[in-house]
Amino acid sequence: MKPYGKELVLDLHQCDPTTMTRESIEQYFIELCDLIDMEREDLHWWDDQDTPEEEKETEPHLIGVSAIQFIRTSNITIHTLTLMERVYLNIFSCKDYDANVAKDFSVNWFKGKIIQSKVFERM
Repeated sequence: MKPYGKELVLDLHQCDPTTMTRESIEQYFIELCDLIDMEREDLHWWDDQDTPEEEKETEPHLIGVSAIQFIRTSNITIHTLTLMERVYLNIFSCKDYDANVAKDFSVNWFKGKIIQSKVFERM
């Protein structure tokens, strides 16, 4: 059976919190997609940006920015935990790409340490 696509799952710790803003993450998506030759589509955010102060998350494992960058051939999903200095990333595409290039770029962008890195062929 021929693979349908590829997914890189990457867990980074000890990341630089200054890279975990909407502005930085949006630029990350732009440069990553150019690097791995993916066509960007809609970008959606989940965070506390417009939430009243009394409703904002207070637990470290819930504070951060999450986003999904749709690409022509699937999506790139990111969850950041700013106070814990962690980034969780999934890059899934039915168009082939170099997962090592994406991994190295992501590690350098977020200035983190790889805790887990797996590439799955989706069938």
